[in-house]
Amino acid sequence: MSAARQRPFRRMTFTAVALMSAGALVAGCTGNEPENSGGGGNNAASNNDEEGDSVVIGFSAPAADHGWMAGITEAARAVDDEYDDVELRVAEGTNDVGAQITQVETFINDGVDAIVLLPFDGDALTPVALRAMEAGIPVINVDREFNSPFAARTTILGDNYGMGVSAGTYICEELGDQPDAVIAEIAGIDSLPLTQDRSQGFADALADCGLEVSNRVAAEFTVESGEAEAANLLQAAPQIDAIWNHDDDQGVGVLAAIENAGRDEFFMVGGAGSANAMRAIQEGDSVLRATVIYPHTQAADGVRLARLIAQGKGVADLNSQGVPREIVLNAPVVTADNVDEFLDAAFES
Repeated sequence: MSAARQRPFRRMTFTAVALMSAGALVAGCTGNEPENSGGGGNNAASNNDEEGDSVVIGFSAPAADHGWMAGITEAARAVDDEYDDVELRVAEGTNDVGAQITQVETFINDGVDAIVLLPFDGDALTPVALRAMEAGIPVINVDREFNSPFAARTTILGDNYGMGVSAGTYICEELGDQPDAVIAEIAGIDSLPLTQDRSQGFADALADCGLEVSNRVAAEFTVESGEAEAANLLQAAPQIDAIWNHDDDQGVGVLAAIENAGRDEFFMVGGAGSANAMRAIQEGDSVLRATVIYPHTQAADGVRLARLIAQGKGVADLNSQGVPREIVLNAPVVTADNVDEFLDAAFES
């Protein structure tokens, strides 16, 4: 294991800067006035917000049965409203892999100009994404990765490992001088790679300041499972100093369980960045002290990138031509000190 991998806590400053830069590239895809720069290709010489060739973009995502997923589709639709040269065809959200495959096949048969795809299951949707790419239709893979690099023109991701690092780093800053602090973790679905990555990042960051997870349960990203698993955790752990809950939607149930148990000796860090969580942080009357952003704007950024790719444009702030193959977004921590910067753009859970 490399030294960099062993010491996530001390590398956070660099990581945060790097990821914020990647996120800024997406934000800078459009709306940049031309500048007389001598170093670049075509990108810096045009304003990408100017109307271009009309393009049809297909969009498919899982069912909006979760606040974050609902926010994904809502944000993607909002981008469609911004551009007269974009027709966004939004398939009905589904958690049925077969149905989502059929949706992508329909986009291929219709000859859309690009497809933005947040797959319910990345492995299962890889073959149909490959077929789209082979048909000359660029695929923008969002959030859940395909298992082949040839299945997508561009992949845009939240940083699950970085979420864990951010949560662990915050807890280290609060409790790093207490080597016997009891840390608890309420994860999402353990079988998902995203949950595994979040937990690994959390463990690595805690290890850097001499802490570790003492009590851990996994829920299912729902209010009901969050409440049930938090109740189990609280019963098993009579003393806790900090909890990281991976998901703010299930966090509604987690907070209900904490209130029912009458526990307040610890503080909690959430995950994803819902408006509900941010309002609770702002009000300061619960154990929830912070949340880690997992951007619900990924698909919206995917639509913007699909437009640029289909129109033969690039990211305007880059000298290099074209759109990057992969963009990983930042995972900042929201606290009472900076919540006003994030609340207006948060999703409702």
